[in-house]
Amino acid sequence: MSQDYKVQIHDHAKSIKYSLKVPDDYYILHSAEQQGHELPFSCRNGACTTCAVKILYGDIYQPEAMGLSPELKDKGYALLCVSYACSDLEVEIQEEDKVYELQFGKFFAKGNVKLGLTLGED
Repeated sequence: MSQDYKVQIHDHAKSIKYSLKVPDDYYILHSAEQQGHELPFSCRNGACTTCAVKILYGDIYQPEAMGLSPELKDKGYALLCVSYACSDLEVEIQEEDKVYELQFGKFFAKGNVKLGLTLGED
């Protein structure tokens, strides 16, 4: 028998905050969609950072979140497309670019790429 948890989601980009009831045996993203909420997502399989959130409190189980390093998971980041609620939660939707930078920035010329050349320039 599944248990429902209260999940509060802060979406600063849209300036909204809402709560949902999420069963512990459904992905949080899927549950939110069933309740009429549009959350950012792309791959739906835990491989990208589009649906990333910062956990403000509570516990999430995300065994399939291969798009996040163990370090980011330890810092409280999660991917809602492959996350199950294990308690009542409060999460904050993150900017994908920020999470991507945290995840991969150290591998790419020490930070954000600065564009300056146009096609055809040497």
